[in-house]
Amino acid sequence: MPVRMKDIADDLKISVVTVSRALRNGPDVSPETRACVLKRAHELNYRPNLAARALVTGRTNLMGLIVPDLVHSFFSELASALSGVLRTAGFSLVIASSEEDPKLEQQEVDHLLARGVDALLIASTEQSMETFRRVREHNIPYVLLDRWVPGMPANFVGVNDEVVGCIATEHLIEIGCRRIAHICGTEVSTALGRLKGYRQSLARHGMPIKPEYIANSDHLDKSAAAAGYQAAQKLLEVDPPPDAVFCCNDPVATGAMSAIQDAGFRIPEDIALIGCGNLQYDSLLRVPLSSVDQRSEMIGRRAAELAIRLVSPDARFRPKAILLEPTLIVRDSTRKRHPQKTTEAVA
Repeated sequence: MPVRMKDIADDLKISVVTVSRALRNGPDVSPETRACVLKRAHELNYRPNLAARALVTGRTNLMGLIVPDLVHSFFSELASALSGVLRTAGFSLVIASSEEDPKLEQQEVDHLLARGVDALLIASTEQSMETFRRVREHNIPYVLLDRWVPGMPANFVGVNDEVVGCIATEHLIEIGCRRIAHICGTEVSTALGRLKGYRQSLARHGMPIKPEYIANSDHLDKSAAAAGYQAAQKLLEVDPPPDAVFCCNDPVATGAMSAIQDAGFRIPEDIALIGCGNLQYDSLLRVPLSSVDQRSEMIGRRAAELAIRLVSPDARFRPKAILLEPTLIVRDSTRKRHPQKTTEAVA
């Protein structure tokens, strides 16, 4: 039989209420009593009944996280940072993957709601409000991560993806590239924003926006790297081929890098390449990859802090958007020509 607070109380000849207060570090218990309770709890290997506590408090101290891909290290870095902040605050994290499938995402949302999570953090594949309408019906606070849903007022932590697209494209223009291609992603806010930023930068410099230089890396049925490889192959068939490729994220860029090199082109001498995410392995690739840093760890930390505030007993917050500043990280894949003087970070 598991040890109960009543067993500790009976052993020490004190009330269950006093044991409970001592275990929760309550202010109305003497240091001597608290020390005795903690010592006896340790001796008996006492573990609190979290289900029973949830019935009393109405909280499980569980947070739910749904990401589109557990393989993409951007989301694993985000989840690690988020989990660390939550753990320090006494919360546990339950993680699920939607595999970029809106139906699976809805199933995972329902599972987490059934587990009684105190809050939901989600990088959504959805472009509608239906999933979040159900979350609101359960009166559960939620935070959108990295991706936002158009027209929906919600708590959000991420970057402005139009700015990300502009930063990457402007860098390629600054180093002298003139035939700049873009490998875009699926129909989510991040991909759409980066495509818009790419278009804006070309237009700002009077450069034509050519449809043949825009390839889609829809990777619902394949890995992002494989999708990037296939998309880059299509771009290399264009006459003339691009002299630079801006990829929607770093995993897609790794596939594009392989396709470019397999076709006999040099990076960056023939084709410059840049991604988004600034993932940990970028500096270890055959040609270290330039990237726009979305600050994945900071997104995780700020999202965790926001979620903790949202579940506090007196929380009364209007939806809040926390936008972090993306940063250009220059590596060998774009050290092609003599760039104009810039203030970017260099790794």
